[in-house]
Amino acid sequence: MRIRISPQTMKPYALLLPLILLPFAAHARDPVAGKTNAARVRNVCHGANGLSSLPNAPHLAGQPAIYFTEQMKAYKNGNRKNEAMAVIAKSLTDAEIDNLAVLSGSIKVTVEMSK
Repeated sequence: MRIRISPQTMKPYALLLPLILLPFAAHARDPVAGKTNAARVRNVCHGANGLSSLPNAPHLAGQPAIYFTEQMKAYKNGNRKNEAMAVIAKSLTDAEIDNLAVLSGSIKVTVEMSK
């Protein structure tokens, strides 16, 4: 027995899908929660505002969330090597990494060319 579903039948469900998924997406990307974690894991090396004062720690302010997330997950799973970052990344859940990523990406950075 084969069931055929027409596009017209699926249309109402397609409209509801974003509403069903919205609470999950909103929960996973919370810059306020990211700020709480930042005080715990980011501020010492990368600065309270995401601007590092250490020569071997990059600025996190203004980093695109997708880049930040990919790098943290690479530290977490061992694909990117740095002993200190691996310890920190392994202590974070994926949701906490997403929240930190959104926080870092939400910090506006301006660049001025030297004359």
